[in-house]
Amino acid sequence: MQEDGDDVAHTVETGSGDDKPLLKVGDEVTCSLDWDRRFDNMQRHCGEHILSGIFYQECGGVNRGFHMGDDYMTIDISLEDEPTNPEAEKISEITMDFAKHCELLANKVVWSNAPVTVMRFDSREEAEKLPLRKKLAFDEDISIVCVGSIENAADCVACCGTHPGTAGQVGLIKIFKVEKYKEMFRIYFEAGQRAMDDYDFKHDILTDLSNKYSCSVPDFPKKIHAQEDSIASLKNELFQLKKAFMDIEEAALDKKLASADDRVILHRVEHFSMDDAFNMAKAYMGSDRTCGKLILLYVPAQTSFILVSDGAIHCGQLVREYANFYQGKGGGNDVSARAMFTSEEDAMLFADLLGKHLQ
Repeated sequence: MQEDGDDVAHTVETGSGDDKPLLKVGDEVTCSLDWDRRFDNMQRHCGEHILSGIFYQECGGVNRGFHMGDDYMTIDISLEDEPTNPEAEKISEITMDFAKHCELLANKVVWSNAPVTVMRFDSREEAEKLPLRKKLAFDEDISIVCVGSIENAADCVACCGTHPGTAGQVGLIKIFKVEKYKEMFRIYFEAGQRAMDDYDFKHDILTDLSNKYSCSVPDFPKKIHAQEDSIASLKNELFQLKKAFMDIEEAALDKKLASADDRVILHRVEHFSMDDAFNMAKAYMGSDRTCGKLILLYVPAQTSFILVSDGAIHCGQLVREYANFYQGKGGGNDVSARAMFTSEEDAMLFADLLGKHLQ
């Protein structure tokens, strides 16, 4: 595409069909513009202009990178110049609070419906008379986009993209987050209908959740904090109960270890997870509490064992050598190992085999 004043020329390939050109000089063609896609790009691109201009005014932040993705846009702001706003102070970090300050100012430009004009210059000297927020990188055929008046521009920068005629058509600018990036600050944001769509999506989620918790949207954070406090209290209560239950199981196991003559002690731990059983087993790993015996902590819910010894009986080796006899698998080291089976019958056959082997 080439522009010459108000004339726009599109260059196309004629192609061929049955050895004849599909297009020839003099043919009339119809050009169709995907307006929804074009206006979406115009809103987003102009929103980026306005937000970048505000960051430059308020903190001397120079836009060193711009990405327009499917889910959000980003600009990479480098704090290297002095603010052009005489009331602004130089900062060393862009926080979310400061980003929200710039977001509000950017939206005020939108709400003012400031004009968006495109000026073309044949030389750098002419273009540099404007209040540009970025130095020019070329010397001729220069296109400058200005948001607002030249005397009080919200943004003024070289650009050859498409833009709406007024800032009001951007509709809305919304910043999502700020993160540190390569000595700069990456701003995630959206503009136009996409910003509105994002608001609708998140508003629907928040409304559904507040309805679920039987509270208003403003009271939802308090409700969540109350739920978190309640869950923390329940977790602590569960921890204490589990600890007391584990103490009872340890006492029962110690009694078995002291009284049984067998070298393999099978101990079922009902209502335990594998992690619970492992935590209980830690007190016996490599310890004389095992009385020189092999402990098999059996977790029925997962048809699995935790093997524990003082190290004289090599737990991991036993699992590697014998678990696969009964479709089992697992592994470990000298003082502890895990063995998992697909059925309790197979698990008990494995335990019986170890008992006979070590006896």
